[in-house]
Amino acid sequence: MNRFFTLSLILLGLNLTSQTIHEEIGNNGIYDLLDELATLHLIDINSAVKPYSKTQIAHWLNQVSAEHKDIPHPLKAAIQQYKTEYSSENHLLPTGYLKLIRPTNTTAIHLLPPEISYKDSLLRITLRPIYGIRYISSTNGDFYHSYGGASFSAYAGDHWAAWASIRDNYQTLEPLALPTYLTTEPGGNYKIGVQGRKGAEFSEMRGGITYSWNWGSFGLVKDYIQWGDSYNGSNIFSGRNPSFPLIKLHLKPAEWIEFTYFHGWLISQIIDSTRSYYTTNGDFRVVFRQKYIAANMYTFKPFKQFRLSVGNSIVYSDVPVQPAYLIPFFFFKSLDHTLNKGIDNQNSAMFMNISSRQIKHIHLFGTIFIDEFSFSRIRNPDRHNFWSVKAGASLQNWPIKSVSLTTEFTRTSPLTYKHRVPATTFTSNNFNLGHYLLDNSEELFFMIKWSPLPYMKIQFNYTNAWHANEYQYVFGKTKVDENPILKDKTWSSKITSFRIEYKPIHYIVLFAEYDRADIQGYEADGQTAEYYLKRFSPKYMHGKTNTVQIGFMMGI
Repeated sequence: MNRFFTLSLILLGLNLTSQTIHEEIGNNGIYDLLDELATLHLIDINSAVKPYSKTQIAHWLNQVSAEHKDIPHPLKAAIQQYKTEYSSENHLLPTGYLKLIRPTNTTAIHLLPPEISYKDSLLRITLRPIYGIRYISSTNGDFYHSYGGASFSAYAGDHWAAWASIRDNYQTLEPLALPTYLTTEPGGNYKIGVQGRKGAEFSEMRGGITYSWNWGSFGLVKDYIQWGDSYNGSNIFSGRNPSFPLIKLHLKPAEWIEFTYFHGWLISQIIDSTRSYYTTNGDFRVVFRQKYIAANMYTFKPFKQFRLSVGNSIVYSDVPVQPAYLIPFFFFKSLDHTLNKGIDNQNSAMFMNISSRQIKHIHLFGTIFIDEFSFSRIRNPDRHNFWSVKAGASLQNWPIKSVSLTTEFTRTSPLTYKHRVPATTFTSNNFNLGHYLLDNSEELFFMIKWSPLPYMKIQFNYTNAWHANEYQYVFGKTKVDENPILKDKTWSSKITSFRIEYKPIHYIVLFAEYDRADIQGYEADGQTAEYYLKRFSPKYMHGKTNTVQIGFMMGI
């Protein structure tokens, strides 16, 4: 009976890719699982472009047979648990515990996890509360971060889908992810000290509406974007910034090619003095300068388990939406030369990602983000291009099953992601869209993961990162491409962390983490060590610290 049910899901999965709801990139568990399944050659994924759609995830999970001999027992348990989470994508009602009503053919309501689901011949709707809290006890103070909200998803017919998710975050001590902080902590548009309340808070809402067909989808969404393979922060689009609204196109007309495009409305937070004004009651109404982004990514699969992705982007401002940038397949730098001849150009970039899982159990990857490039700079040792490079490897489930080893290296040259026109910087809400260490930085990351028991994951991380001189993109005695790379250290971070996660039922995760850190600032360019330490790190991470975190997540 179980084999018949599995076969039915696999056959059903052949038609599952016609509706699109994006899985949030913060749901690390499912993204880690899919990465592991791909490295075991059980599925074949394009990991350079995230988020994935929930329907595509369900299709991948249905491809994996639980009887496969190469799958360790803890991994089999995780697969079955996640299949339950994607029941709606399989045209099934989710199952749970402590049912409030007797399930019918159309409705299911249960308390563990809290969820309401409805299904008929036209609609599939799921409502779910979201809550999470983590208590943090550090050498520099104790505090907590909590969030709460709700999410819904709806599929209508064979092509339409809509979803929304809202989370209100509260951090009792201070903001944990200001735009200048060099941390992988997700950013937010913070409100600090509201009505005298200590701490900081922000609200984040994501969602959208999409129309899909067998080989593509188009939608209006507000979501995170993450491009580039990585295990500790992508250097194309990291997804760390607050989400922004965008129109998105995804096409996969053949097995060997995939295409993704979006046009987004960024938040410049630069005041437009000509459009700002005083209201009738005397308040000053601030209006920000208009700021947009267009980006595309072509992904080619010349061989099984191998992907080559190339793309480009442009951040433009101070004009209405430009129709030329709405044409998805263009090379935007060329357009910029035509549309802005004789004036300051907009901010264009190119990027490439290579991902190889051709050797079973091994994932090799590399990414390059090119902000500005000239061949003459390569031949001149005193000049440099503006780029960020990343290379890494992951060894999974060999020679020891349920254990993975990962390492990656990142280096970013000065002024990458910056621009001489403030309204066209590679940011939204002042958060860098690229790597979390910004420009003129370097990082070595090492990770070990072990799943000793079903639903349990133990993870050890070591990160050695540092940031060098802060240069401004201004023309002076020194040319902008002659600023020395990694000359003077301004900030460094060495963090060793140990984390345990346990997922007793679907959509609920318990965790505990211990971090030993040494984060320092250094005197450079006329600024004190304390200045750089405060600029780049939250207070609880200053100096040599020991930190313990415990908490849980519900609804993820």
